[in-house]
Amino acid sequence: MIHNILGLTPDAQTTDLAQALVALETEFELRTVFPSEVLEEAARAIRDFEFPPTDRRDIEFVTIDPAESTDLDQAVHLSRAADGYLVHYAIADVPGFVSLGGRLDGETRLRGQTVYLPHRRLSLHPESIAEDAGSLLPEKDRSAYLWSFTLDARGVVTDTALERAIVRSRAKLNYVGVQEELDAGTASELLGLLREVGLKRIELERERGGASLRIPAQEVECINGTYVLRASAPLPVEDWNAQISLMTGMEAARLMIDAKVGILRTMPAPLPKDLEVFRLQATTLGASWGTDQPYGEFLRSLDLDDAGQLALMHHAASLFRGATYTVLDGAVPSGLEQAAIGAPYAHTTAPLRRLVDRFSLLVCSYAIRGQDVPAAVREVLPLLPKLMGSSNQLVNKVERAAIDTVEAASLAHRVGERFSAVTLTGTVPGAPGPAAPGSTHSNGTNGTNGANGHKSRGTLQLISPAVTAPFEGAAPAGRHVEVELVTADLTTRTVLFRIVGP
Repeated sequence: MIHNILGLTPDAQTTDLAQALVALETEFELRTVFPSEVLEEAARAIRDFEFPPTDRRDIEFVTIDPAESTDLDQAVHLSRAADGYLVHYAIADVPGFVSLGGRLDGETRLRGQTVYLPHRRLSLHPESIAEDAGSLLPEKDRSAYLWSFTLDARGVVTDTALERAIVRSRAKLNYVGVQEELDAGTASELLGLLREVGLKRIELERERGGASLRIPAQEVECINGTYVLRASAPLPVEDWNAQISLMTGMEAARLMIDAKVGILRTMPAPLPKDLEVFRLQATTLGASWGTDQPYGEFLRSLDLDDAGQLALMHHAASLFRGATYTVLDGAVPSGLEQAAIGAPYAHTTAPLRRLVDRFSLLVCSYAIRGQDVPAAVREVLPLLPKLMGSSNQLVNKVERAAIDTVEAASLAHRVGERFSAVTLTGTVPGAPGPAAPGSTHSNGTNGTNGANGHKSRGTLQLISPAVTAPFEGAAPAGRHVEVELVTADLTTRTVLFRIVGP
């Protein structure tokens, strides 16, 4: 499902929007500049970098990312092996550029992760590493942590290897182009195997009781100087590609658990009371959920083109709560599963963009060889949950504020117009509206009463353009409604609609 794009018309206040987006950097105190000593250290690391002796440039890797990406963390190759498959997955050798305890290491701990703003990217690492020396760019020799997985005919991992090696990507592919080739039947054998293995791994996820929250994501892009807002569900190839990353994270978690040292991404299973509430919501919205059907399998069955089922998918966010990082150091506690995956899991495959992955790679590289993890690495692990938690909270706020800003600017000239929409959360006159599960919209999509204390607010999604915003008026969740735009204020990042028809 892909919704129309929300873009600025020629008479919109594009200058004001650009200034408002830049102002987010100050408002949220983002780290926009690397200190000179950090840049100098990065330059020395690139100059003095030593490639590993193992040469795997014979493997014809490709990268698959959004078309505009230049910070390329992963490259993949798949082939048939006996009655199964051989999957090679190269991850950028960021540890090779970052000395523990150095200035660059300290700066990345302050940043936590890359921040993607509509007008620019604030990288975790200097661009000289993130978009050049450390990025797995096509036709460039690069050092990587190379995972090699042997899979049986069902896609189950039967053997795992990990080594530092020189690799060379042959092509920089993008999701849209790969999906078009697969749909047209013109894709290479490698891409065909990506689909084949991806589908088998999805089936294994289903058997484990894993679940995916398929809420269409809102993203702001700048295209030829014009900001646009997109809302779309992932393409199938994105799911298949993600399965390779998930498989790697699961194997990394296994290595850490066996070594009793590392850091896992954990999330508890939904509480019985939350599942019961969600089952009642499914009944209210007219979705058929069998009593013996796991919630993950039920979520896979939802049709996001159906208003009620789209609303239900948003409600399902209440089942995906409590994600955190759990550190292992000499003991293996219980409750290490990431419930949405249905297995223990570790963030491992995006070291250019996420701090914790660098340390996961280091731990795994020692664990797979049966060596003790150095004290310098172990000492950092207990610090990472707080660092990543703070970073995640900040990035979520910034991304939401950026979307609110673009929505308000793009709709400012359309106050009084009417739109078709789907209600995601319902309202009752004179009563507080329910919160949008798993999200807080700074425009007021928090389900609280209006400023006068009497008007209830719910959440809606326009059919076109791609806007999710609060509304006033009485309407249950999962209904097609007609709404009027009441407010679109760039200064306050406020957008508000009112129900005017069924």
